[in-house]
Amino acid sequence: MAQPWSPASWREKPITQVPDYPDTAALAAVEAKLKSHPPLVFAGEARNLMGQLARVAAGEAFLLQGGDCAESFDEFSANNIRDTFCVFLSMATVLTFAADVPVVKIGRIAGQFAKPRSDEFETRDGVTLPSYRGDIVNGEAFTQADRKPDPERMLRAYFQSAATANLVRAFAGGGYADLARARTWYRDDHNHPDLLQRYLAVVERIDQGIGFMRAFHLQDAFNPRSSSVDFYFSHEALLLGYEEALTREDSTTGGLYDTSAHMIWIGDRTRQLDGAHVEFCRGIKNPIGLKCGPSMGEDELLRLIATLNPDNKPGRVTLIGRFGSDKVAEKLPKLIKAVKREGASVVWSCDPMHGNMIKSASGIKTRPFGRIVDEIRSFFAVHRAEGTYAGGVHLEMTGRDVTECTGGAQSIQEADLSSRYDTKCDPRLNASQALELAFLMAELMDAQKAKSARLAASA
Repeated sequence: MAQPWSPASWREKPITQVPDYPDTAALAAVEAKLKSHPPLVFAGEARNLMGQLARVAAGEAFLLQGGDCAESFDEFSANNIRDTFCVFLSMATVLTFAADVPVVKIGRIAGQFAKPRSDEFETRDGVTLPSYRGDIVNGEAFTQADRKPDPERMLRAYFQSAATANLVRAFAGGGYADLARARTWYRDDHNHPDLLQRYLAVVERIDQGIGFMRAFHLQDAFNPRSSSVDFYFSHEALLLGYEEALTREDSTTGGLYDTSAHMIWIGDRTRQLDGAHVEFCRGIKNPIGLKCGPSMGEDELLRLIATLNPDNKPGRVTLIGRFGSDKVAEKLPKLIKAVKREGASVVWSCDPMHGNMIKSASGIKTRPFGRIVDEIRSFFAVHRAEGTYAGGVHLEMTGRDVTECTGGAQSIQEADLSSRYDTKCDPRLNASQALELAFLMAELMDAQKAKSARLAASA
């Protein structure tokens, strides 16, 4: 029998990956302020996302989730937000055209500020300070003042999230996402002209289809949906005091929703079944993501799914595999078989970023594009072999012209990394690399669709 739950019941559980705030009274005061602030998203929106993710679980849609590794206070600007949004639009255009299924778009944006750390402390030149945990917790500069956890940063993160969400909603519903503007969404027109031409060829074919419909006076079939898109917000739920403070009762259903985002996820470091993060997430009604790394066992996964989704509601749980290109073929099939055997409804998504981190010869963290591609290919191949649906991808990416991941059609080399290495935490795909990946996934999705059609015809 499930134990009683409340938004604060996580406080009675063991917890990891939390900052040590020196002033607990100040922390409580900030959490009290946040409780009085308006929600950042609405319960009805989260329910809509649940319905769209249910379609992904059924093989009728594809999930594209991505954005910054960690949002930054210093780099907050309308142009950066617009450019990342454009990456989503260009990628979704390619994926939708190739696979003929809707693409569910969820950003790691408007709240992705906190980051888990492998080590509690960092030492440089004999000086030891708390690790940088994201701008919502402390500062990146290696000083005593910056590295001290400051609860006031949660308020700044809240207001930046609100401004970001407001601008993205304006882009999504105010005409910027109109298919007539599709040529302008891919903004990197100099680093990879061949990729640009490939993208414009897709846009041209879409324009031809729209022109055909207009010629036969069928524009009512596409006008309402060609000028706007649904876009959702997500982040890793690490600071549970922040999440609790933004949990609200839905006036329509009476359910409790975490209104800091439409979807939150549990990281690979915080998925302890008896831990605070699982405890918090099991009670809210939002869609929940669960990162699955190489150490995840079949029994553990099934118990987590049962805890987070006891009613087996489609769209509730998204399993985000982050195995590494050298481990996915070994680890993923066992988990898929266990979930199939249990009859659990889940979305299977691939995070090809976190298991493929290396350090360059100069000590800079990077992710080789080839390894990212290999993990995605293996993810689709495993699902094809198991007869299940490869439902999505989870990427760290940006619309900025950064040089953080090596490889890709731009042939970024280790020597290029330092030229535009701007990330606050882990390396991200740039716009060209993200679109290149979209074309690869489009081919894999098209093959997946063709196999499904063959199986249906022979049934």
